[in-house]
Amino acid sequence: MYVHVVVAKPLYQRFTYSFDPTILPIERGMRVTVPFASKELTAFVFDVVSDIADVSYKIKDVIKVVDKEPIFTQYHIDLASWMSQFYFCSEGEAISAMLPSNRREPQIEEVVSAEYVGLVIDKEHLSEEQKIAISEINESLHPLHYLYGVTGSGKTEVFFHVATNVIAMGKQVLYLVPEITLTYQLITQLNKRFNERVAILHSKMTGSARLKQWKKIQRGEIDIVIGARSAIFAPCSNLGLIIIDEEHEQTYKSGNTPRYHARQVAQKIASMHNAKIVMGSATPSLEAWAMMNEGNIEKHILTKRGSGGFFPEVQIVDMLHEKEMISRVLYNNMKETLSKKRQVILFLNRRGFSYFFHCNSCGYEMSCPHCSVSLTFHKSEHTMVCHYCNYKTKPIHVCPTCNSLDVGYAGFGTQMVEQEIQKKFPHATLARVDADVSKTKGQVQDILEKFEKGEIDILLGTQMVAKGLNFPKVDLVGIVLADSTLNLPDFRSQERTFSLILQVSGRSGRYNNNGKVIVQTYHAQNYAIQMATSNNPLDFYEAELETRKITQFPPYTRLVNLVIRGKVKALCQTEINKVSDLATTAVNHLPIDVVEILGVSECPIEKINNNYRFHMILRSKELKSLLQVVTYIHRNYKGVKHTYLEIDVDPLHLL
Repeated sequence: MYVHVVVAKPLYQRFTYSFDPTILPIERGMRVTVPFASKELTAFVFDVVSDIADVSYKIKDVIKVVDKEPIFTQYHIDLASWMSQFYFCSEGEAISAMLPSNRREPQIEEVVSAEYVGLVIDKEHLSEEQKIAISEINESLHPLHYLYGVTGSGKTEVFFHVATNVIAMGKQVLYLVPEITLTYQLITQLNKRFNERVAILHSKMTGSARLKQWKKIQRGEIDIVIGARSAIFAPCSNLGLIIIDEEHEQTYKSGNTPRYHARQVAQKIASMHNAKIVMGSATPSLEAWAMMNEGNIEKHILTKRGSGGFFPEVQIVDMLHEKEMISRVLYNNMKETLSKKRQVILFLNRRGFSYFFHCNSCGYEMSCPHCSVSLTFHKSEHTMVCHYCNYKTKPIHVCPTCNSLDVGYAGFGTQMVEQEIQKKFPHATLARVDADVSKTKGQVQDILEKFEKGEIDILLGTQMVAKGLNFPKVDLVGIVLADSTLNLPDFRSQERTFSLILQVSGRSGRYNNNGKVIVQTYHAQNYAIQMATSNNPLDFYEAELETRKITQFPPYTRLVNLVIRGKVKALCQTEINKVSDLATTAVNHLPIDVVEILGVSECPIEKINNNYRFHMILRSKELKSLLQVVTYIHRNYKGVKHTYLEIDVDPLHLL
């Protein structure tokens, strides 16, 4: 007997091996170990056949079987084939991204928000808006739905009621959240609601724990699967609903091959199962907003906060007129809030102590030798750190370029803000939540639980405190610097800034009308900041859509970013020019102006982890034509040793 297998490498073919069925009981959907060149590799069995055509080479034997029973189905094989074509990866790379393994993806620390704890399931506590949304989604035949609700409006309760209805019809539910850490409360709530027929999948589980959950789902013992991005591939045989909570979040897009977006994959999976998709957010992505406007997604709106809270008063502080990182307005409001025994959340999207080291005499900046980014000073470790490749070195006191002693640090991160707050409020208890703190297992969850109990007065953090957190005693939110995402050379920078401010602001005054938000910025007149602080999302979306229409960026066009990376800069430049030549040839065979080449250049971050990076962007209103050009490049580009071509369809950033 013979097997056709694929391997988790960029090899675009299936390989044939022989086996004796009396010794090795192999079925389609199993993993096997095979000899591959001089190594042994795990391969995925896509087919088992009794005959093959004559070949001129010797067919090798399968070494051993990894699984006792198939762990993926024809459905996964079909999905892998689609992903291979759409995301320009091999079938092996696609299937290996789906299956339980020990591979860990670099990711921000995952936090389950307090909104997922203490879910209101009792129908008596639902608002009229929630009841209408549940009824409309349940009764509609449309496959795509969006729950657009302000922060604190009870979107989670709507999701769970719709899920309950789908499960009552004997179908399964996939519930995606952008990040998740297992907590006792979450598991308890889910198990109570769904009689323990719940599986939780995320990338930080061990391979064996993930495989155990995977097999329970496969056997039909599970009604609802909750997890982060990769949970979209769970082996649900009778799927009726996919929920995508906080749809706008960037963590739904994979940063590794295959560079898939969970929302796109969900649409493909839903069509394969004839299932519904319900997405939700207080700040939908611009793509989703455009689809709602065009009627491609049914929109359901929640305008009121479920817990009776009012929208907070928001004040912008122009930092050009301030001398310290904590403005007088923010300081006075913090003082007043703490005197009332209420809590404060401070947000800053930069970890570390100060953002870069520079020489005042010649302008030298201390940057990473492996990446094109400045090093960040971490005072607690007395170390300069690169946040891209984790390179570390000691701070310097003399400029290596001009030998000047007039050197110092500029910018500020969460550690510096922490030190400043401790000086200004010595009697308040303060906790910091960022990627440095999260390295210690369980520490983030411990801090959040203490904050919820009122044992901490001030919570300072990065993106981890920006979304989902639901604390009754928080009256004041301070955004220490709203500009960190504005300065990126990326067409989505305004959208990200707007979303972040609105999400962080939503943490304040959720149970009363005393909520206040202070937004500190050096760009007080910026329209994203102005509209986020005036709680004017409709005007922002219309203005941003108009800008994108004029500049011809998504959602009015589709993009593909092709990146060549490698150790030798000149070689990378030569190779990206080859890619550009292939693109020109392909574009010339299409009707005029259908696909546009946006030129060849160094990536904004030119070097990461000792790899130089050059890119070329393709743009088109017609996805089919765009994919034709990329397919031509992909098939005809012959790379040289030590350079790599990365293809990102619908990139979320161009850095």
